[in-house]
Amino acid sequence: MPMQNWAAIFDWDGVIIDSSRQHEQSWEQLAREKRELLPPDFFKRSFGMKNERIIPGLFGWTSDAAWVRQLGDRKEEIYRDLILHDRITPLPGVLEWLNALRAGAIPCAIGSSTPRENIECVIDALKLRDFFQVIVAGQDVTHGKPNPEVFLIGARRLGVPPARCVVFEDAHVGLEAARAGGMKVVGVATTHPADTLRDADRVVMRMDELSVKEVGSWFPALS
Repeated sequence: MPMQNWAAIFDWDGVIIDSSRQHEQSWEQLAREKRELLPPDFFKRSFGMKNERIIPGLFGWTSDAAWVRQLGDRKEEIYRDLILHDRITPLPGVLEWLNALRAGAIPCAIGSSTPRENIECVIDALKLRDFFQVIVAGQDVTHGKPNPEVFLIGARRLGVPPARCVVFEDAHVGLEAARAGGMKVVGVATTHPADTLRDADRVVMRMDELSVKEVGSWFPALS
């Protein structure tokens, strides 16, 4: 792919789709199945993190790696069952923004800590696959957000330097990861209030508030 002036990297949950209810319900069902307790305000505190960090760290259920993996796999099975029975749609403004980026020949990637199976479960049903040249999912990274690995891999696979990428994120750990990767970042105020996304270059309620010209102006022209 020839180098473009800039590229866009999107988180998935809370940015492209809103499946927060299904994620929260899947954790609650898993806790009931395993007779475990969930900490107060667990969902907002865990949003954007990999299960390998949530289960032993935030939840404190177990530090055994094999058991953590089994619990995480079961949680995602529950999530996909819920998703398949619900009518998930892209968040307002997503299709308009993706179409604008495609018209502007801006390369796009997904960079998410969610398992690839979760993305695959939805992306074709919503007819979104053709908008993205690259998908980086949880299985592709060793270190979850706030480590920038997922976004750095996305930039590398797009063939665009990190400093010429803008990340679209709703989670605080995602904003932190984008900053750590040396990227611009747009905070999408779907999961957290807009005034808490202070680390973003721009905060929007929906992505079609932006224009390709505006975002492109953040990057010096290539000589």
